[in-house]
Amino acid sequence: MRTRAITIAPVPAKGKEAQVLPPPKCVEYLPLSQITEDIARPLEARPGKGWWACFAFAFAGLMLFGLAVSRTFIKGIGLWGLNNSVGWAFDITNFVFWVGIGHAGTLISAVLLLFRQQWRTSINRSAEAMTIFAVICAAQFPLIHMGRPWLAFWIFPYFPNQRGPLWVNFRSPLVWDVFAINTYFIISLVFWYLGMIPDLATLRDRATGGIKKAAFRLLSLGWNGSHRTWSRYEIVSLILAGLATPLVLSVHTIVSMDFATSLIPGWHATIFPPYFVAGAIYSGFGMVLTLLIITRKTMHLERYITLLHLDKMAKVTMLTGMVVSYAYATEFFSAWFGGNIYERYHFISRATGPYAWCFYLMVICNVITPHLLWPKKVRSSVAALFVVSILVNIGMWFERFVIIVGGLHRTFLPSSWGMFKPTIWDISILIGSFGVFFTCFLLFIRLLPMIAMWEIKGVVGHGAHRAALNSDEESEHREERVVNA
Repeated sequence: MRTRAITIAPVPAKGKEAQVLPPPKCVEYLPLSQITEDIARPLEARPGKGWWACFAFAFAGLMLFGLAVSRTFIKGIGLWGLNNSVGWAFDITNFVFWVGIGHAGTLISAVLLLFRQQWRTSINRSAEAMTIFAVICAAQFPLIHMGRPWLAFWIFPYFPNQRGPLWVNFRSPLVWDVFAINTYFIISLVFWYLGMIPDLATLRDRATGGIKKAAFRLLSLGWNGSHRTWSRYEIVSLILAGLATPLVLSVHTIVSMDFATSLIPGWHATIFPPYFVAGAIYSGFGMVLTLLIITRKTMHLERYITLLHLDKMAKVTMLTGMVVSYAYATEFFSAWFGGNIYERYHFISRATGPYAWCFYLMVICNVITPHLLWPKKVRSSVAALFVVSILVNIGMWFERFVIIVGGLHRTFLPSSWGMFKPTIWDISILIGSFGVFFTCFLLFIRLLPMIAMWEIKGVVGHGAHRAALNSDEESEHREERVVNA
């Protein structure tokens, strides 16, 4: 007769219960087939009226952007409100703003993957797509600002060199921008596409035929779901995450060098690199909150983009917002303590000069607003989080405006002072850039899975497995107590 040896573990002390790890609560436990149905349904059904209404507004913004940029190419950047004093204005403000928006995607997808944070699984795909579209928006503004965009290839060194001894100045941070942003875009694009391959194979198997099945077959790269395929896939994902993680710090650090390497008061500061990185993550998470709150409601994805995800993102937003607030205080302290009269006057002018209203709007949105997220009740309110996310985006755009225009309109000599007043074309390009961004994002959620099905299934399966193990452990402890009794 076969007997089973029973090991009797020590019974917990009186008043203490056995410690059982809770299963992950990122998403509720659902059948795996139900997860596939819920996420694939928006791609297979006809778009609703809400999507068409949003797409109409976004596409109108895209058309406005095309009109304003075409007019600028024909007539020149003299259409803008630029002058001899303020040579950078809305265009570079928009450039820095959109580069910052793209940082949350890489942080969520790469950094949190390396730290094995399971709550990222429902939001990483949308955040990665947001990164791609934001970088596309940002990359257009230096080309538009050149005034002669057909000469943009001059910034790239190439062989054979048909320009003779004429080379780009590799010591200029403007050249570093080109390489940093292109590297960031390529790595983010590869990481985004690689993450979709298993889901594209699922959609390939679900498609009945026609162009859609042929497209998914091509894009899935022959994915077969074997153990060897998954093993290599996870290794490549970790390698790309490791490559993308330094880019979170490097890209906006290099963008900050555009300002920090100059001698203009308010710009010549060593705090700019960490300050810009924190601000980029802050604005990026604000935009992620805005997008996901809208899409979870309109696409009926409350099961997958839960209040836990919104709470986690709100906490990161609050943390980075306080870092930005600390950077503001450090700037003013350095100006006061440093003894530089030009630096001191610059920061006094920020708070009392003609653009003071922009400064105070920035302070309200970036310093006061994050502290609204301390109460759990606010972080659990979708409406409150949506309002906070909008204020964060407004505040971060005005922060870049205060730094750029506020730093240029009054420099060393009063004779070179000048005010900047945006024209209708400046405002049109700003509004149109949001049209480009939202048009791309709306097309993405209609054509490709905005939530990683395979990662959600992994979290649900892992949680169910742990719950079963915990249940077995509880039953074993119960049997041991009976034996001891």
